[in-house]
Amino acid sequence: MHLLARFMTRGTFFAIMNCFRVFLAAAALACSSSPAMSQQVSAAEFAGLARYRSANAQLPAPGPNEQRVVFFGNSITEGWARHFATMFPGRPYVGRGIGGQTTAQMVLRFRQDVVALAPKAVVILAGTNDIAGNTGPASLEEIESNLAAMTELAQANGIKVLLCSVLPVFDYPWKPGLQPAAKIVALNTWLKQYAATRGATFVDYHARFADERQGMRPEHAADGVHPTDAGYRIMADLVEPLIQQALAKR
Repeated sequence: MHLLARFMTRGTFFAIMNCFRVFLAAAALACSSSPAMSQQVSAAEFAGLARYRSANAQLPAPGPNEQRVVFFGNSITEGWARHFATMFPGRPYVGRGIGGQTTAQMVLRFRQDVVALAPKAVVILAGTNDIAGNTGPASLEEIESNLAAMTELAQANGIKVLLCSVLPVFDYPWKPGLQPAAKIVALNTWLKQYAATRGATFVDYHARFADERQGMRPEHAADGVHPTDAGYRIMADLVEPLIQQALAKR
């Protein structure tokens, strides 16, 4: 463990340790609720490492002048990837989203699903499922630590980072009553400040979508969380010029 710590920053090390803590808590909950799962829960399953293993193996290395970009996140990114061919025609953009995932899970698959693909840039959109408590309660500090760990790992490997604001949510349909709006705003404030300190690009989806309740309008997200096709189009128009700016940086 001490040897591992030598090769990463203090923040990244403790973020990964926290992810294992979240995994152990989730595993304990699964086992207590279903004894049959006691021999089935693993860190690999928690992280979703199998989801893109085959696709990653089949993806060829980038060409000499290819500016590959990986979009990394949860179900919002996973749903968006099916539109890449029409919304980003001709761009070598790769989707690596997994529905329901929190940042604690994403950190554990970041090297496999981002770094190993050798992209020029990564677009990270994550944090809403942490606020929803998908893998248990998560403080803002824990979410921030995980996002920082991914950012640092990408930059350590020469990958440009675009950190996206969490989209506005008034209420999660699968976990109503959490009143997430203020927590999302607070996380986005930190993301903007952190991106500036790291030389990363901040992508402010929240400002474009937030309504008077700090949620999303039905035409942009029918369930209040996941963008419609029209919502994805707005996101694409917003992020594409920022990707090109980031790629042009030396």
